[in-house]
Amino acid sequence: MKFKGYVRSDGRVGIRNHLLVLPTTIASTETAKYIAKGAEEAVSLSNQVGRTLAQEDFDQVWRTLKGFGTHPNVAAVLVVGLGGEDINAAQLAEEIRQTGKRAEVLIIKEEGGVAKTIKKGIEVLKELKQEADRMQTEEVGVENLMIGIECGGSDTTSGLAANPAAGVASDLLVEQGGTTFLSETPELIGAEHILARNAASPEVGKQILETVYRYEENLKRSGVDFRGAQPSPGNIRGGLTTIEEKSLGAIYKSGLAPIQGVLKYAEAPVSPGHYLMDSPGYDIESVTGMIAGGAQIIIFTTGRGTPVGSPICPVIKVCGNPQTVKRMIDNIDVDASKIIEGEKTIDEVGKSIFDLIVEVANGRFTKSEQHGFTEFAINRVI
Repeated sequence: MKFKGYVRSDGRVGIRNHLLVLPTTIASTETAKYIAKGAEEAVSLSNQVGRTLAQEDFDQVWRTLKGFGTHPNVAAVLVVGLGGEDINAAQLAEEIRQTGKRAEVLIIKEEGGVAKTIKKGIEVLKELKQEADRMQTEEVGVENLMIGIECGGSDTTSGLAANPAAGVASDLLVEQGGTTFLSETPELIGAEHILARNAASPEVGKQILETVYRYEENLKRSGVDFRGAQPSPGNIRGGLTTIEEKSLGAIYKSGLAPIQGVLKYAEAPVSPGHYLMDSPGYDIESVTGMIAGGAQIIIFTTGRGTPVGSPICPVIKVCGNPQTVKRMIDNIDVDASKIIEGEKTIDEVGKSIFDLIVEVANGRFTKSEQHGFTEFAINRVI
């Protein structure tokens, strides 16, 4: 199966051609947003990170911002820094350029303030847009696709319909040489032993178990009663009673493809296949990590309805709750409630998700793109 994408200098394939105005700190975020308003196809994001990052935190933030800057859905980048922050704007731009992508940089303090930076940034974007407009799509195979799979606002229908159907779509893509990510480590607690049985090797199975156990140990050391957050109040109102029950439904998103390895947050895999990314259970942070790791599309299952999007990636919403589908149809892309109502099988809905993935890769807008939703948040280690 084929789609038309933008083949980038590093060999990866983009399905969108965004210009990204990338702020390196919270102090340059608003300036970056004003600049992005100055050009079509330009997007920015809300970077909430400030200064004085511990090394492990710095590494994770750097990996995430670099992952967005080098992302195949991005045609070119304008990095905007304040000057003096931990994330060095010039160095970040240089590392983005090493992938063959055009990356410019503006430092607010060096440009003489916010107004002058915005004016110059809009001029830079006009030049970048002319280059982006000359880029042409080429027909390529679906093995070039990476898909992140997330669930948020889960209810009892998530584990019965939407998540298993997403797992079928994941298997179909992996069978054709593509790559998929499962994430949300805390939402595997109680079901990690089942997931580990589906590892590609005993070593990977051990990695899966250790990843979940480490998360549990960190919770114990912090003194936090996890039961107060998982299942969330919304999950409980949706019929889920324990984290184990939620996890047993969540792992259906993984499908049947063997898990090839466990990735760090925002880490890109080195070969195709199905992976687990060690990420938090907070939807936006988890989605941001998978996109930074290279996912061009996110499959987002939701029983209670979650209108989440991304600055640079289409997010496909899959819902198994008939009432939510009816109430929030302007947010839902795939109606998986037909499984609950006995009108379609899990395999049939899974195939329809896979078909929509290809349509979206060919340029069809998702509901979150139509609404212009651009949520972004980096998971902090400390």
